[in-house]
Amino acid sequence: MAKPESWRLELDRYPFVTSTDTRFRDLDIMGHINNVAMAGIFETARVRFHRHLGRHPQDQGVRWLVASVHLEYLQEAHYPDEITMGCAIGHVGNTSWQVVSAAFQNGECVAICDSVVVTHGPDGRRRVDDYLREAMAANAIREG
Repeated sequence: MAKPESWRLELDRYPFVTSTDTRFRDLDIMGHINNVAMAGIFETARVRFHRHLGRHPQDQGVRWLVASVHLEYLQEAHYPDEITMGCAIGHVGNTSWQVVSAAFQNGECVAICDSVVVTHGPDGRRRVDDYLREAMAANAIREG
């Protein structure tokens, strides 16, 4: 696994920030937050981020579908400390976009996650409309 670029490990690079509590039930036998729980934490952040972007896709008769998720664990995360997640748009294509995220605990980046989301309508894939494209541009990652 290649080491992530240093800017990925800085919370201030992400225009959207949210936090969540860890739960005792998220622990694995080694005493740290397990990989399934961390994936769920990133899912929560991604959903909150998408709501932050504006109108819900169902308002347009479309669905946003996760096409891929790539998660890298950098350090152990522990209960009971909360996790702060930063989210941003990494890339926008014609019918899909990339959400780049990072999870921080006690000021340290513990994991990063990249997700590709596609938009679908009754007739299959739909283009990312101008309204959403503008909201995404305002929430793009601040690379170094």
